[in-house]
Amino acid sequence: MLHIKYRFQSFEEYLSYDDGTDKLYELFNGELIEMPPESGINVEIATFLLIQFASLLDYRRVRGHGLELEVRGEPRNRYPDLTIIRQEHIQQLAKRNTIRLEMLPPLLVIEVVSPGELQRDRDFIAKRSQYQDCGIPEYWIIDPEAQTILILELIDKTYTEIGNFSGNDLVVSPQFTQLNLKVSQIFDAVNQA
Repeated sequence: MLHIKYRFQSFEEYLSYDDGTDKLYELFNGELIEMPPESGINVEIATFLLIQFASLLDYRRVRGHGLELEVRGEPRNRYPDLTIIRQEHIQQLAKRNTIRLEMLPPLLVIEVVSPGELQRDRDFIAKRSQYQDCGIPEYWIIDPEAQTILILELIDKTYTEIGNFSGNDLVVSPQFTQLNLKVSQIFDAVNQA
């Protein structure tokens, strides 16, 4: 990861920064940290789910890895692997694909765990805490190594485990009950590649 040695005094200052590339950065203690490319498996899983959700919803409400979320703590922003946004976000995100803290939170955030203990802790602990703090109603953590999907629902401002699904379990989404998908379908699609 490349560290850019420019210090931003505020998130607003960071939002006005443009280095002329399409690189993604996390803002950590005022400095930019370039995000490494996602693994191929993570991209395949996120794309498979993007297609599933786009068949149920307005495709403009299904956003891939490029959507940025402002969060409290460090880093100050996150790039979920997949996000389901609200209808009103479509217009709000027309100029910049960033959901700010003063906006309503997205409906669902999905993270696909990258290999390594640091990445596991980031998705299961740090991001969970930040997304909970933002009031995101539903958070999925997809673990390709264990081939499981942990689904969390925000109840009384705290994430509660709906289930840790695997194999032929149906994915149970509190908000997207029309989703008819088995965990095995997600991983079978990736394993066939």
